[in-house]
Amino acid sequence: MSALPAQPPLLRVCGLHVRIEGSHILQGVDLTVPASGVTALLGRNGVGKTTTVKAILGLVPRTGEIRLDGRDITASPTHEIIRSGIGYVPEDRGVFKALTVAENLRLAHRRGVEPRYGFVHELFPELKQRATQAAGTLSGGQQQMLATGRALLNDNRLLVVDEPTQGLAPRVVTEVAEAMARAAQEVPVLLVEQNLALVRRVAHRAVVVDAGRVVHTGPAADLLDDPGRTRELLGVAKGPAQRFAAPATQREDR
Repeated sequence: MSALPAQPPLLRVCGLHVRIEGSHILQGVDLTVPASGVTALLGRNGVGKTTTVKAILGLVPRTGEIRLDGRDITASPTHEIIRSGIGYVPEDRGVFKALTVAENLRLAHRRGVEPRYGFVHELFPELKQRATQAAGTLSGGQQQMLATGRALLNDNRLLVVDEPTQGLAPRVVTEVAEAMARAAQEVPVLLVEQNLALVRRVAHRAVVVDAGRVVHTGPAADLLDDPGRTRELLGVAKGPAQRFAAPATQREDR
């Protein structure tokens, strides 16, 4: 996928530090997300990708500066950050399993914003068909659709998606990729993902994190077309799925 033209960033993160339980997880992360397209946040397991996302959303204590469309949101609580126009799809999907699909979506309604049910049901027809079904009885792929649809229900300025294909069958991964590409036509996306085939398909830019720091930023295609550089930065495992290898001594992202 070719790179998008240069444009002022929608999200700017400068000098982001996170310390949790005595561990210095993020050590001065700097990154930007343009006002269109998909920016992929890449890196081996345990290097700080999920922590970066949580820090942007105010879910973990952090220092540094975070600006959304020029506005400093560093000191804002999470609920205000979300209301400012960031949709979040967490790594664990975060659906309310005892509630129905329709009830899960209804909980995402933002005051003063017309919910975009037409757009969500166009992307994920199953959510309309299964409106009365308990979310806990959905498959993993269907729960991912629900989590993503919930974030797209509001007219957000940025969509943050953490590991949407984790644990999904290849057929469902393809469906998620198609939905992500379609969503990116409406709203810019910051995507944490380890499936390089999906990244190649949907991402315009790539930001690589290693040991709590950004070590590479540039067009996604340029990185993925350089096997040596990809192996150096990501330690890509062999096999058709092309997922990142994690050193055995590293823990998972926090």
